[in-house]
Amino acid sequence: MRSTRDRIRHALLFEAIGLALIIPLGTVLFGLHASQMGVIGVSSAMAATGWNYVYNLGFDHAMQRFAGHTRKSLALRVAHAVLFEAGLLVILLPPIAWYLGIGLVEAFVMDIAIALFYVAYAFVFNLAYDRAFPLKSWGEVAAEPSR
Repeated sequence: MRSTRDRIRHALLFEAIGLALIIPLGTVLFGLHASQMGVIGVSSAMAATGWNYVYNLGFDHAMQRFAGHTRKSLALRVAHAVLFEAGLLVILLPPIAWYLGIGLVEAFVMDIAIALFYVAYAFVFNLAYDRAFPLKSWGEVAAEPSR
């Protein structure tokens, strides 16, 4: 399993790169001022960073308990990303609607667009992160013969 230090590096890199992408994209896509998208982006990133740590720690513990390892198949990576974004959607929907002074339906549509971006981004980022910072135990497990 990943260490706390590694999880912090993961979360900070994920959010920093995500903000660098989502603020300019959101400004264009939603017609918001960069400052508005910045507030939404930074506050969402702060909430997502905490959620990222809690969610990934829980997910890895569950995998370790039920599968005996933390390697994720392609299908599991897709499920992991979708479930993460669904949880974050529930967390962020009310504050976004309140901040922009819009209804929950309009905020939901906006949040879904952002979530779809982040699902794809999370998939690519986590795949790249696991390749850049592999766990030693993965190589040992991968070397074991199949049963």
